[in-house]
Amino acid sequence: MATRKAKNQLIKKKAAPRTLFEPSDSERKVLSAILRGNGLTQPQIARRTELAQQTVSRLVTSLIESGALCQGERKSQGRRGQPSMAVEIAPEFAYTFGVSIMTDALSVALMDFSGVVLEQAQFDMPSMARSAVIDVLKRTFTNFIRKRHLSRETVLGVGVGISGYSLGGHGRYNTPRTLDDWALVDIEDLLKEQLGYSVWVENDGNAAAIGESLVGAGRTYDNFAYIFFSTGIGGGIVINHELMRGVNGNGGEIGLLLPRAVYPHPNLELLRQLVAQQGVEVTGISDMLNKFEPEWPAVDQWIARTRDSLSLIASSLAAILDPEAIVFGGRIPKSLARKVIPYIEIFDDARRAEPRQAPRLMVSETNGDACAIGAAALPFNKRYYTAM
Repeated sequence: MATRKAKNQLIKKKAAPRTLFEPSDSERKVLSAILRGNGLTQPQIARRTELAQQTVSRLVTSLIESGALCQGERKSQGRRGQPSMAVEIAPEFAYTFGVSIMTDALSVALMDFSGVVLEQAQFDMPSMARSAVIDVLKRTFTNFIRKRHLSRETVLGVGVGISGYSLGGHGRYNTPRTLDDWALVDIEDLLKEQLGYSVWVENDGNAAAIGESLVGAGRTYDNFAYIFFSTGIGGGIVINHELMRGVNGNGGEIGLLLPRAVYPHPNLELLRQLVAQQGVEVTGISDMLNKFEPEWPAVDQWIARTRDSLSLIASSLAAILDPEAIVFGGRIPKSLARKVIPYIEIFDDARRAEPRQAPRLMVSETNGDACAIGAAALPFNKRYYTAM
């Protein structure tokens, strides 16, 4: 005779995806709590959302019926009696594509409703022209859907992270010169027409910070600053699980803290130049990252050149925002991030031998292309998940 656990697993495997729906604010709170808690019991949901137990019970029942939640394992509440049944995010309820448009490459991710990245692919692009990028996206989306046997109707939409600053309008960005074909145009409308999905666009640093909030450090910390390392350096600020976009959508532009004539910018282009000077043959940043070795002499040179700049950035973020953590992410190799963090100083006067609490400096907890993962999380963040 099958156990209840086995039956539940069988039900979850056979459950067909339901029609996507527009959640209420309370439903978004419940979904967010369960996602960040990696499965919760109803009493735990009530405590985290500050919703009444009766309300939570009603919402959970409705979300299970809609297919967005499923029953999980029983969890002890630390009291006598039968452990309570937890509920979990139903991964197969919905899917998203995440796209990272870089200056020299294109990255694509497929994410399920629980935040798990099912597929990733990266393409070194000889041209970042719109036509070339759109052709690759169409082929990759089709391949991912076929490989995972998905219904197109379960794909909520496409999130896009792109280098550049927002022009305060609908999907319009002022991109670097190498992305001229994407500058000053409505990227959301353009890609929606070409791909046939709803599209949301964010600056690459902001997109990565959203992903970190939903499926990375945000599962531990409510408030953090995210440093996005790429050809340049940028970032994003998350306060109470919400992205701080600013008046024009350009909050978190960390690189602007550093006058170029005074401080070297701690970006991966500088590392590429140092690597090339040491005789390592690389064709660009993507090629360098594929070949990266933390023992390269250029790595120590890069740390020596940039640690003062990074100390200024980290100290500024700590002084102004007082976050719980500062996350090192973007395209920086995790081994390089772990190597540079011990050299970074957060300035403090240590008055009366009682230093103020400093944020934790940590490596991103997302795996793979941070921008593509964050971009994939963007449609879920816009539609189903929220701050609490």
